[in-house]
Amino acid sequence: MNTQELGKAFMERRKSAGITQRDLAELCDVALHTISDLESGKGNPTLAVINRISAVLGLEIVIRPRSTVLTGISS
Repeated sequence: MNTQELGKAFMERRKSAGITQRDLAELCDVALHTISDLESGKGNPTLAVINRISAVLGLEIVIRPRSTVLTGISS
């Protein structure tokens, strides 16, 4: 998932919850411009910020292997 896809997912979830960007920023203790930038596919949020936003929006972060197999890596 790239930053644009992440931002879109956050925006859709935020809107379905009926909260504003300002509300989300306050709930996550991040700057309003951080939410705005992320939702527009800009910025470079830290994992900590992504985690806080995800938690407030009731989303979880999942790390799994991609469908593309890398050579030289054994499982």
